Amino acid sequence: MENTITKSTRHSEIVGKFGEYVVCNWLSRCEFEVCVVNHTGLDIIAYDPKSERRLGITVKSRTRESGKESDSVNVFFRKRKDREKLRIACESFDCEPWVAIYVECGQIADMYLTSLANYDGNYKSKKAQAIDAWSMTKNPMKAYASDPSVFHIHFDFNLQKWPPQLSRST
Repeated sequence: MENTITKSTRHSEIVGKFGEYVVCNWLSRCEFEVCVVNHTGLDIIAYDPKSERRLGITVKSRTRESGKESDSVNVFFRKRKDREKLRIACESFDCEPWVAIYVECGQIADMYLTSLANYDGNYKSKKAQAIDAWSMTKNPMKAYASDPSVFHIHFDFNLQKWPPQLSRST
């Protein structure tokens, strides 16, 4: 099956919501109480009853075309003050700031989850930049895999009978 992705006009919104619900699903499967919130800088609030910790999660979801699988995912834009918006929202809801990345391309997808503190300490560029990004190149991906503070799920989509080929009825 070829890796070409033909997107609908609303695909960006759909993949954004899908990424949020993928994160919610997996946290819920780990006994977190989760909810999607519509708040500036914040997409999900997750509560772990065992540790009594509350996570405020911003989710970045992307679909990558063939040949662009290793493109970074923009996480925070300095000009838009995205990082500050997440921090302020987390303070308002008494949450620890976290970052989730969902990237799909062709027949695979990856979801990453880590605290903002871990992201800042280990993956944020040391140079002042207009955009903080999550790298999807080989060496950072190896670092994520060996970091116990980066939670990762890899998905393989079985697309044997997809997309549906609908015929027009007369």
